[in-house]
Amino acid sequence: MKYTLQILPSASTAIAALPQKLRVRIDERIRRLADEPRPSGFKKLKGTDTALYRVRQGNHRLVYTIEDGVLLVIVVAVSDRKGSYR
Repeated sequence: MKYTLQILPSASTAIAALPQKLRVRIDERIRRLADEPRPSGFKKLKGTDTALYRVRQGNHRLVYTIEDGVLLVIVVAVSDRKGSYR
């Protein structure tokens, strides 16, 4: 089953500010989440009220949530690993 992707405006803005090569790789990674929302290497973030997950793309992290009932992946944030969890 294929999930629908939704990218929050804050994540979209962060992606747009990245260099072109990195932006292309992150876009590909996000598209792959539609096929496999729990890929190899994903981690569940601790200490949050909602179930947030993260996946690496180079030095950047994609933070997202999964709603299995409606087959939806929501990308919450995309940032450098140093600022991902603040």
